[in-house]
Amino acid sequence: MIRMLDRLLLFLYSIAIGAAAILFIVAASGGFASSFLQDAVTRLTDDRTVQSVTIGVSIVVLLVSLRFFIVSVRRNGPQAPSINQRTEHGDIRISVETVENLALKAAGRTRGVKDLKARVRVAEAGLEILIRAFVDGEGSIPALSEDIQRTVSQQIEDATGIPVAEVSVYIANVTSSAASFKSRVE
Repeated sequence: MIRMLDRLLLFLYSIAIGAAAILFIVAASGGFASSFLQDAVTRLTDDRTVQSVTIGVSIVVLLVSLRFFIVSVRRNGPQAPSINQRTEHGDIRISVETVENLALKAAGRTRGVKDLKARVRVAEAGLEILIRAFVDGEGSIPALSEDIQRTVSQQIEDATGIPVAEVSVYIANVTSSAASFKSRVE
């Protein structure tokens, strides 16, 4: 939405500045009689309505100019965090979100795991991955956690080639696997 507004403003601004440039070129090359220019300046200084409109339009043009200046100087915005690798053929950038989704996919293959969330941090030793999960409570939680750690670490290293320093598993709660039945009143 902002980009569309900026494009519209730039279009209108270009037309206004172009028209003003044409007027100045014609005036400077003697296209207007000097009495016409003197009358225009006199009207501008004597007539309050013309003066107010001129000041208003000038303020709008100044604000639009400032907006375009800020947009041109400002960086393109925050880039998504990524992991950068250099190969013999060039650079590879993998977004942290991609690694999080790979971790979720790998952890989701483990039986008894529900409602997964992942967070990835980039450290000097490699990736630090935190998996938050709900379990069904039917198996051993330490064995389940080790399985998640092993699966996630192997999948991330195989898919991205980035070493995984640590996979932490946080078991948030146990889900109830029994379906809730509504009692029937007769």
